[in-house]
Amino acid sequence: MAKIKVKDTEITVLSVDDKDYISLTDMANAKESESRAADIIKNWIRTRYALEFLSTWEQINNSKFKVVESDHFKMQAGLPNFVLSISEWVEKTNAIGIIVKKGKYGGTFAHKDIAFEFGSAISVPFKLYLITEFQRLKEEEQKQLGWSAKRELAKLNYHIHTDAIKHNLIPKELSHAQTSIIYANEADVLNVALFGITPKHWREENPGLKGNIRDYATINELICLSNMENLNALFINEKMHQKERLIKLNKIAIQQMSILQDVEKRKLLK
Repeated sequence: MAKIKVKDTEITVLSVDDKDYISLTDMANAKESESRAADIIKNWIRTRYALEFLSTWEQINNSKFKVVESDHFKMQAGLPNFVLSISEWVEKTNAIGIIVKKGKYGGTFAHKDIAFEFGSAISVPFKLYLITEFQRLKEEEQKQLGWSAKRELAKLNYHIHTDAIKHNLIPKELSHAQTSIIYANEADVLNVALFGITPKHWREENPGLKGNIRDYATINELICLSNMENLNALFINEKMHQKERLIKLNKIAIQQMSILQDVEKRKLLK
């Protein structure tokens, strides 16, 4: 569940089966009071235009949609005595584009395509603001997803790296505190090779920043660091001396960062 703010109104966005559903109830509240929200949705779905849109969307996206039942509703659209609820629409046609959720955070939710169309029933400016804020939400989610993926990759390589240290550099008779010192020392090798500074010195130079040096690394630096963890593990397994590894890793870092930056420049020029 996520929230976006559209013209001072909070709109709930749900993820259902990897698809985004937006609260029509919250959207209707932007036009009328909460007590009238249900009426706005009912008045919208009973129009022929709305039913045409919903039917077409379902036929494109839902192989189990009951077209005959939807045609029956469309034939009645516009008649003075025609009444249709969301629940009835879903139940009779087996629709998936709109869902009704019960409970504290319940309400009527619609697939984003349908929600954007419903936005026209609120107002055209509201619809446009909704689309803008929704796109901003998706962009932020993609950034977070990319960052999480990179951090997970770094964690995976970190385990490969520490496993090599454990089996090659740490004598069994050392205490836990002593092995921690060795682990930290090996992490410093990577940090110095790439960033030219240890985490301790970085914290001393940046007392106002939270986190650690890797939290402020660029995408290219994280990619390079991930590669270096694998390589250092390989060098450790080959019994290479730490000083030699540091020099070798520093040269590799310079080479890889140069390549990654050249790739970025070429992308910008296209």
